[in-house]
Amino acid sequence: MPHTLPLITTLVGGLTLAFIFGMIAHRLRLSNMVGYLLAGVLCGPFTPGFVADQALAAELAEIGVILLMFGVGLHFSVKDLLSVKYIAIPGAILQIVFATLLGAVAGKLFGWSWTVGLVFGLSLSTASTVVLLRALESKGLLAKREGQIAIGWLIVEDLVMVLALVLLPVLAPSDAANSSTDLWLQLAVTLGKVFAFILFMFVIGRRLIPWILSRTADTGSAELFTLAVLVIALGIAFAAVKLFGASFALGAFFAGVVLSGSELSHKAAQDTLPLRDAFAVLFFVSVGMLFNPSILLQQPVAVILTVLIIIAGKSLAAYGLVRLFGYSKSVALTISASLAQIGEFAFILVGLAIYLKLLPNEARDLVLAGAIFSIMLNPFLFSWLNRYQRKQVGNA
Repeated sequence: MPHTLPLITTLVGGLTLAFIFGMIAHRLRLSNMVGYLLAGVLCGPFTPGFVADQALAAELAEIGVILLMFGVGLHFSVKDLLSVKYIAIPGAILQIVFATLLGAVAGKLFGWSWTVGLVFGLSLSTASTVVLLRALESKGLLAKREGQIAIGWLIVEDLVMVLALVLLPVLAPSDAANSSTDLWLQLAVTLGKVFAFILFMFVIGRRLIPWILSRTADTGSAELFTLAVLVIALGIAFAAVKLFGASFALGAFFAGVVLSGSELSHKAAQDTLPLRDAFAVLFFVSVGMLFNPSILLQQPVAVILTVLIIIAGKSLAAYGLVRLFGYSKSVALTISASLAQIGEFAFILVGLAIYLKLLPNEARDLVLAGAIFSIMLNPFLFSWLNRYQRKQVGNA
């Protein structure tokens, strides 16, 4: 039988480089995500040496997006959000607005339109779920008040990004000039389809999905149960696109949300974790493949400004908002440090925006550079915060 190599080559090359650079990042006490992104840069078309198949990598990344969003939905907690709703909801929304406006102003400085700048700013406004949760866990902050606020804040950011993914296609340019009436009509149709999908999931899916998993669990077959979870995640994501005109990301997210209320949600999360992790790695590698490192030399000022918006702009906004709600300086600094980075939602959003011709490729390179540098610097922010807090305790 003849061997078909592109898929195997892409998988082996991408995962091998991801493992090597993930190990290096871990030894340097950086997020593994930095290593995966750098692995993608090395096997992308903008660097010499091995070049993976970009078309195949993009399809594998799509599966990664589905499983990532499914995982976000599985861990979505209304209880966690409601416990800090008075600060997390207004705080996250105001911080997103502030970061988006900063990005829009930066976009004007780069010579872009306000629409392009707003989409660019929106992609810089939300923190990485993976980075934030791992940072809080390593510092033992998950169960503390500041950890609960940060998680609730992140949940709101994730919900806003899910909504943005739904509405972004409405802003996409078309060949014919759209009147204001046509735009509102298109928006109404889009929201109507999304509402129909959500209604379907909560009326039918909430009963059907747990029933399928329960019957599968009764067989006692671990592999059948894992297969059922994957079929649900991928199948609902596919149905969301084909039947409701939504997105893979939205479909997978609500599949996870509906399943999160089931008694079997913990088992579903645990059983699919290895596969979700593997495809998440491929997602970050494929994102790295799109990054052109030459922008670091061609537009260093733009890169620095982007990083400053993420690390300084978002952090200062979060700090001010948390203090405004009456929390201590220590809590405000912890939340600021937690949010001073961007990750997977930024990649998903900017990828969709470029596909819809709402952003130039240059914007993607700036977002990727901002993500890489902010994730690399995030552990140092927490180290500084720990020293500051110990000094404050010592002076007390």
